[in-house]
Amino acid sequence: MNYHWKEVVPIDRYIVKSNGMLHDYDRKILTLLYQPLIGTKAFSLYMSLWSELEQNRLWGNESTHHFLMAIMQLPLSEIFYERLKLEGIGLLNTYLLEEEDPKKYIYELQPPLSPKNFFYDGILNIYLYNRVGKKRYQQLKQFFSDERLSEKAKNVTRGFNEVFQSLHMSELVTNLEDEEFVNRDFVENVERDSVTIQDETFDFQLFFAGLSENLVPKKAITPAVKDAIKKLSYIYGIDPIEMKNLVIDCIDDQEEVNLEELRRAARDWYQLEYGDELPSLVEKIQPLIYKSTDLHDIDEKERRLIEQLESLSPRQFLKDISGGIEPSLPDLTIIEDVMFQQKLLPGVVNVLIYYVMLKTDMKLSKSYVEKIASHWARKGIKTVKEAMAVAKKEHRQYQEWADAKESKKRKKRIIRQEKLPSWIKEYESQEDEKMNDTDFELEKRKLEERIKNYKRKKT
Repeated sequence: MNYHWKEVVPIDRYIVKSNGMLHDYDRKILTLLYQPLIGTKAFSLYMSLWSELEQNRLWGNESTHHFLMAIMQLPLSEIFYERLKLEGIGLLNTYLLEEEDPKKYIYELQPPLSPKNFFYDGILNIYLYNRVGKKRYQQLKQFFSDERLSEKAKNVTRGFNEVFQSLHMSELVTNLEDEEFVNRDFVENVERDSVTIQDETFDFQLFFAGLSENLVPKKAITPAVKDAIKKLSYIYGIDPIEMKNLVIDCIDDQEEVNLEELRRAARDWYQLEYGDELPSLVEKIQPLIYKSTDLHDIDEKERRLIEQLESLSPRQFLKDISGGIEPSLPDLTIIEDVMFQQKLLPGVVNVLIYYVMLKTDMKLSKSYVEKIASHWARKGIKTVKEAMAVAKKEHRQYQEWADAKESKKRKKRIIRQEKLPSWIKEYESQEDEKMNDTDFELEKRKLEERIKNYKRKKT
């Protein structure tokens, strides 16, 4: 949250707009389906903005962010972060009138998806399943559904022409538009799309390069199909080559992609690869607002390391340092548990992986990882730079934890000096560290060379 002030300050103004009417039923959807995904603060922000709209109106009155800070009792940095959550999940569009001074924002509230669209979304419903569990998920599904109209019921409703007489010529008009209403919108409900996944998240060029026109005509890859491919790739981690195979298997007799079949195929692929667990709600890489911007006070080598740890997902980082070998399920489970239970962000987890790997001979010990992660969670570590700083400061304590763990396994063995990442090694004086610099640099070079070799193979 270091850079929020670059986008918004308390004196900046805002006005709330709604994209269509919001009803009490929407409140239930937001409370029961969206709140488990975005948390109480983002939910409270949405409700606070909604409260500024008059009943049955689309626009509110202008306010400053001071007002929002006062009613929510939160600093602007937190409000900004929660606003990004609403934007990411599709509940808020933000517009900026740059010519205004101070700046003026338009916060356009988006109505939540209907329960039907939510539960068939392919992303949100999976996230909800992982947040609330199978039993509660089924309860929510039942709460938002009801009995269908019996197929035996016959529709006997009269048509318009059976009830009303046709208009006479004298009653016909040629222009129903009023000029004064040209720039006004009717107050009504608006159907909207689900969450937006950017095109950059999926390599369509590689996808089409491996696709035969005989097997899948390009006309079959409609905008709806492309959107589904992006979402499924994002949530299940399916690469373009594997996605191509799934799409080929889902072409029907009309040479169209059956979206339901594609969703089912993606889910089956994931469960075949990773077991019965559905993918979890973890952010792929370090969130933008937690990326470091003030790196002028550190050397070039450390700056590049920070940027690398911020730009990779923990899964990809594990794969890179293993020379391209897919991480084992136990290792992924350890990392996933840390991200869920301790709420550590991806970049922070990457620092944890890097630190533990170099100190424990390229092994991830569950108890050791969880102990350090718990410490970082209590300290509220959010950025890569903070994680590296606390690792420097507390590394002696972490060494004692590692030594204590080893001594329980082999009480009589000689504890060897563990290797440390460079940013920690350089932190302590040469006398206090008492490390074997040659061994450390050798291990570090091996690790860096492994990553370089893997990246060269990829290109």
